[in-house]
Amino acid sequence: MLQRSQISPPVDVRSRPPELPSLAETFDSFLAYFRRQYWVILGASALCALAGLCYVLTAAPSYTALATMIIDTRKFQVFQQQSMVGDIPVDATAVESQVEILKSENVALSVIRDLKLTEDPEFVGSKAGLVGAVFDFVGGLFATSTPQSEFELTRRAVRNFQRQLDVRRRGMTYVIEVSFRSLDPERAAQIANAVADAYIVDQLESKYQATRRASVWLQDRIQELRSQASVAERAVLDYKKSNNIVSAGGGKLINEQQLAELNTQLVTVRGQVADAKAKLDRIEAVVKGGAPDATVADTLNNQVVTKLRSQYLELANREADWSSRYGYNHLAAVNLRNQMREIQTSILEELKRLAESYKSDYAIALQRQNEIQQALRESVSQSQSTNQAQVTLRELESSAQTYRSLYDNFLQRYMETVQQQSFPITEARVITRASKPLTKSHPQTLLVLAFSSVAGLLLGLGIGVFRDVYDRVFRTGEMVEAILDADCISLVPKIVPSATVSTEILAQYAAADGPRVIQRGDNILWAAIDAPFSRFAEAIRSIKVNADLNVSKASRVLGFTSSLPNEGKSTLAFVFAQLIAQSGARVLLVDCDLRNPSLSRKVALGAEKGLLEVLSNNATLREVVWTDPVTGLVFLPGATKSRVAHSHEILAAEGTKAFFEGVSDDFDYVVVDFPPLAPVVDVRTTAHFVDAYVFVVEWGRTQVPVVERALHSARAVGDNLLGVVLNKADIAMMGRYGSYGGKNYYYNSHYGRYGYTD
Repeated sequence: MLQRSQISPPVDVRSRPPELPSLAETFDSFLAYFRRQYWVILGASALCALAGLCYVLTAAPSYTALATMIIDTRKFQVFQQQSMVGDIPVDATAVESQVEILKSENVALSVIRDLKLTEDPEFVGSKAGLVGAVFDFVGGLFATSTPQSEFELTRRAVRNFQRQLDVRRRGMTYVIEVSFRSLDPERAAQIANAVADAYIVDQLESKYQATRRASVWLQDRIQELRSQASVAERAVLDYKKSNNIVSAGGGKLINEQQLAELNTQLVTVRGQVADAKAKLDRIEAVVKGGAPDATVADTLNNQVVTKLRSQYLELANREADWSSRYGYNHLAAVNLRNQMREIQTSILEELKRLAESYKSDYAIALQRQNEIQQALRESVSQSQSTNQAQVTLRELESSAQTYRSLYDNFLQRYMETVQQQSFPITEARVITRASKPLTKSHPQTLLVLAFSSVAGLLLGLGIGVFRDVYDRVFRTGEMVEAILDADCISLVPKIVPSATVSTEILAQYAAADGPRVIQRGDNILWAAIDAPFSRFAEAIRSIKVNADLNVSKASRVLGFTSSLPNEGKSTLAFVFAQLIAQSGARVLLVDCDLRNPSLSRKVALGAEKGLLEVLSNNATLREVVWTDPVTGLVFLPGATKSRVAHSHEILAAEGTKAFFEGVSDDFDYVVVDFPPLAPVVDVRTTAHFVDAYVFVVEWGRTQVPVVERALHSARAVGDNLLGVVLNKADIAMMGRYGSYGGKNYYYNSHYGRYGYTD
């Protein structure tokens, strides 16, 4: 399998990011683009400039008058009260809004009505100038012949008026420029001033109408608010009465005051209950424990208990003294102890009486607590009902207060409005009235010519880019290698048959006589022989050099094919074989285009036998070949007596392979002219006997998708491709598409130093 003669890089270049073109490469690309499309660019520029010149010469001159206004932020106020309609603050947005008002149809209609512009031909008649006449003529073809109504005239005048009016803000100031363009300079100044005056009148009228509408609305609204305020206040009183809501003064209700007092009493009585309970529990504990000497708070103040305790202590002291003196069981000591027990019993009885007193106090305090709690619960329940009612009451009071406030506010505004009607003042005033212009403003000759030239240049550049983008043909060898991933082994220039041929060569062909001698016909087939130092001959030699370097066999079988017919493959195959044979090599040229043997019809017109007879063993090779008397080229025609339907099966047969292997022993080169790839499938079956294919592409004509599809459909051709030949190249045009290096060296200006000619 053939390998492209390229040195593999030491690193994988596919992993490198794409490099941006340098400034010089970009500049060269632009120059190449300009060389390709310069006539389109210059032509478009010239046409647009000519159109601009015609417009300047034929357009009617017009004049622009300018009036300036200012939106005064320090307007005079007669009264300091707030305006009824509310003046809008003057800011950037407000100024832009005034600009739009000046452009509005309301102002335009006012000026048209005051100046009777519906009777002016400039606004309702034919357009001035040649361009206007053309538009009027075209519009007249589709217009009706009935006279226009007043409404139609007014609408047409408004449309033309707004087209000629220009209103803009001057920078970031409050100054507004009003300019109007007209065919009459005096008319232009008159209309510009009329627009400013109409705007001021419109502002005054709008304020007056707004004031009147607001006064009427305020009066109606005041009556409605008075009624609503009365109804709301009456609703508040009725609701208080129905829900027993009475105020105790200070912003509090009576039930709220009662609730606070009950809560205070409840806290106090709860303290009393706790004290009584504590005393009762203590004295009950003492009584239950049987300890008459235990201390209780109220016993300290009880005279009976105090006296009994004093007696008990006195008896205890005597009993202790007598027991120690006379013994514990002495009768006197025993009597004393009995008396002590009686005193203890008396003390306990007195404590029980006190306990009953504590129990009574506790019961009384507890009953008081329950009564207060019951009263508190009733008061809380009543307060909750009152609070719920107060929610609605607050809403009613808020509504009544709101209506009353609105009524007072509107009444005050109405009283101010009655005294302060709309005064004849506006925020805008004219600071410079328009005057008659001295020079025309349109058309501006230099500007129109410059714009048309630049527009033509851009149009030409755009058309050129469009032509380049959709120029899907092969122009350079770099394009072939980039798109097809194949070597471009030669660029064959397009040639014109030369009329001056060497007399010696003509004499050799004239002297040759024989039944199978190639006769000289089309001079293009003999161009390399007639002019061996031409660029055409050198391009054919480039094919041979690549074949010798890339095909290692002693005898080389080379097939010529193309995508489409008429790309010059047969011519190149014949010239290639002829040029090799002239150098002394043994060359056999075989016409394998069995469907359309065009080469056989050109160089062997009378051939009756050919390749088919040799393959079917009906004739020998020596019996059917034709010979060139000058170069010694041997040609095997593809003559057929009838059309062959299954030519691809003939080429795919083993006999065909054996035939080419046999002739390879007798010839140094076997050149085969195959049919094109796109129309027929014959070439796809020939890979078993062809060493390499030469793929011919017509320069500047064959589309890239066609070539890609052709090679994709014939994988065997692509795998054994020697290279691609760009045929019929326009050498002068190629300099506009590629660089001066690589495969495009043919159009180098120094080529002639080596003796070569076109």
